[in-house]
Amino acid sequence: MVTFNIRKPDQKIRTALEFKNNDLTKPKGALGRLEDLAIQIGLIQQTLTPHLSNPHNILFAGDHGAVAENISKSPKEITWQVLYNFVQGGQGINFLCNQHGFKLVIVDVGVDHDFELDMPIVHRKIAYGTRNYCHEAAMNTKEMEMALMCGAEQVRLAYNRGCNVLSFGEMGITNTSASAIWMSLFTGINLKLCVGAGSGLDNDGVRHKYEVLRSAINSFTGNREDAWEIMRYFGGFEMVAAVGGMMQAAELSMVILVDGFIMTACMLAASRIYPDILDYAVFGHQGDETGHKLMLDAMKVRPLLHLDMRLGEGTGAVCAYPIVDSAVRMMCEMRTFHSAEMTKYFE
Repeated sequence: MVTFNIRKPDQKIRTALEFKNNDLTKPKGALGRLEDLAIQIGLIQQTLTPHLSNPHNILFAGDHGAVAENISKSPKEITWQVLYNFVQGGQGINFLCNQHGFKLVIVDVGVDHDFELDMPIVHRKIAYGTRNYCHEAAMNTKEMEMALMCGAEQVRLAYNRGCNVLSFGEMGITNTSASAIWMSLFTGINLKLCVGAGSGLDNDGVRHKYEVLRSAINSFTGNREDAWEIMRYFGGFEMVAAVGGMMQAAELSMVILVDGFIMTACMLAASRIYPDILDYAVFGHQGDETGHKLMLDAMKVRPLLHLDMRLGEGTGAVCAYPIVDSAVRMMCEMRTFHSAEMTKYFE
């Protein structure tokens, strides 16, 4: 299996970061979460003057065999149709990337469609979708490794372009179902609390989705303590690629902006293998998908925003980027009491 060297950031610089933060010309704690963020990013980058450069949103796309179980309101072909809209600049993530200066990278890791070779996407198709986890493992070990390596490859390319902060997006009909299974198996939370409406199921649709996923979990005979096995059996290629990307980003000491329900499930999976990866993660928002808050709570993390979003694609993470940028600017652009020759009015 692919391995990564992920270690907790060296804590020796923390005292200096906290001292500098507390010496900025403001009451101690007056800028709230911005102060915590600035210290976290300083730790990741091991500097008292953190900076953000060339942000990327890497979006992986793939189809799921479980779509045959009628567990999504959206038909399967939406996956490939949306990719064309990404390329044409018409999706939600497009305007947000344009607004906040993100490079958008679209990667086909498993869409059930033949795209034109000159289409401006990254062609890394592993298969035309995963298998149906209601009957067999979604992917074999070789396919999972290919997805992990694809995610890692795209992050290394971004890093070599000067990127030190990135988010991940996804496109794959029924991937909220796979995420709900990962959430339940990794946290022990009752599946019923993990299953939501996805792209718009009504109450009957949600009940059907729950029954299908419950049956799939009950028929799973693999090792429930093995995170790799759970990812392989129930995951999508786009989800596993995102996990590989997150792991590579942490190894390279990059800031990882985590999007909504699906990408939080991917970070959850990554943290079950490399717990220290959470030190590199900034959770952009709490989405409107059922279970997202419970998953965030289970990981003991706090999101920056709560805007009732549930689009995916990386939209919530990119939307939160200006807050992260503000935290870095606070640490680098505010003067200290000493440099401003001001009386420090608190201990």
